[in-house]
Amino acid sequence: MSLPVKPLEQAIEVETLHMTMRFGAFTALDDVSIRITPGSFHALLGENGAGKSTLVKCMMGFYRATSGEMLVDRREALVPDPRAAHALGLGMVYQHFTLVPSLTAAENLVVSRDDAPRVIDWRRERAALAEFMARMPFSVPLDQPVRALSAGEKQKLEILKQLYLGRRFLILDEPTSVLTPDEADEVLGHVKALCEAGEITVMMITHKFREVTAYADAVSVLRWGKLVGSALVSDLSHADMARIMMGEAELPDPAPRTGMPGDAVLSLKGARASDRSGLKQIVIDALEVRAGEVVGVAGISGNGQMELMEVLTGQRPLGAGSIEVKGAPYGASREEARVKCVRYLPEEPLHNACAPRMSVTENINFRSFDLNGSGRRFWLSGREMRTRAAELVAGFKVRAASLDAPMASLSGGNVQRAVLARELTGEVDLLVISNPCFGLDFTAVAEIRARIMAARNGGAAVLLMSEDLDEIMELADRVLVMSEGRIAYEKPIADAQIAEIGHHMGGYSA
Repeated sequence: MSLPVKPLEQAIEVETLHMTMRFGAFTALDDVSIRITPGSFHALLGENGAGKSTLVKCMMGFYRATSGEMLVDRREALVPDPRAAHALGLGMVYQHFTLVPSLTAAENLVVSRDDAPRVIDWRRERAALAEFMARMPFSVPLDQPVRALSAGEKQKLEILKQLYLGRRFLILDEPTSVLTPDEADEVLGHVKALCEAGEITVMMITHKFREVTAYADAVSVLRWGKLVGSALVSDLSHADMARIMMGEAELPDPAPRTGMPGDAVLSLKGARASDRSGLKQIVIDALEVRAGEVVGVAGISGNGQMELMEVLTGQRPLGAGSIEVKGAPYGASREEARVKCVRYLPEEPLHNACAPRMSVTENINFRSFDLNGSGRRFWLSGREMRTRAAELVAGFKVRAASLDAPMASLSGGNVQRAVLARELTGEVDLLVISNPCFGLDFTAVAEIRARIMAARNGGAAVLLMSEDLDEIMELADRVLVMSEGRIAYEKPIADAQIAEIGHHMGGYSA
């Protein structure tokens, strides 16, 4: 029998008035006024570059707004730094965990306090933590090191840490990006309950309309730094939210799914490789991807997808088993990839598929700079490279200041487009992709998914590893789930159920 939850301190109201942030001649935030009423769950939507991060950084004191002000409980609040924001009761749960993996949950909580003693009386602290946890609607194992916790438990601990520190207004930045659907619903359900009890106020940055509809009371939408809409969630459909986000922009139509799968292009049998810790193994007994088919590999980060990608790209040695492409052994050398028409789009391509300081032209020509038709050449043709880059930049709608701009100067979506331009040009028989749309805006996601489906319809075999279950359900013909370094589930997409996939992602079956 659980103890009754005693109320926390009262939720607070936060309001921005005409908040503007300029970086030189660039206006990142333009006259934004948003009111988040006490005890409400408020969603903040917008494409990448819309100003969401700038707004919350101004609210939390990471930036000093060029003009405008913020009110906390109807009083003007000066927030020169994050410490001042914390003193006012404002806290933020970031997209990536900020916990110390080697410390226990209890240690993470205690050391996060400004008044944490140099010598900790753990008997006293554990008693205080037990009292605190008894008042919470959810709990985590306090004596476990953080590295042993599931992603859902880590996210709950991040929220508990803010409550433990007395924050009464929480900013959640993409809080479910690494959670299973079940974990996401559990965490957001608990947060919503705290809002309804009047104990906290929440502003959540998200790209997921389903979460907005299910949990938020109100929504505000930013576009190009301006507030373009605020409304009660009950008054908006998903189509309305998309229209407000996009304005007059048009999304590419989804590519129709055409053709039937052909012969196997990629085949793994009895594949074994060490994981990143060197203590466990990735075990793929059998995996096959056929021509004209998208095989989606779902799973929470850290369950072997990164290692599988590294094995397929030749970055991680295969300890046992075999990899075949088109029925022949495959070692993932540059020459083999060229001859067998294998292309890659790894996660975070700026760091894993590009030379950030080299130009857009040079990056786009990495695959072909030393080729002259089908043969080799001993010198580079700058004119040919530039002409080719210009054609691909135009064809894939890559927005860059110039062809000579360093790759690192491009936005995330434009880096993705540039790498896709390089990898999807010419004959493609096998495309291996990892989280192609992570953190990208609505427009970039639609364009990239359309390109992937077009490659599949053109006869390419596509292995898509993604932590976004909606992406898997949209693109895949067949879905697999990786859990603890193994394939734990496999079904045609037509027979797959989201709840069942989510259970397997979490390490247990329904």
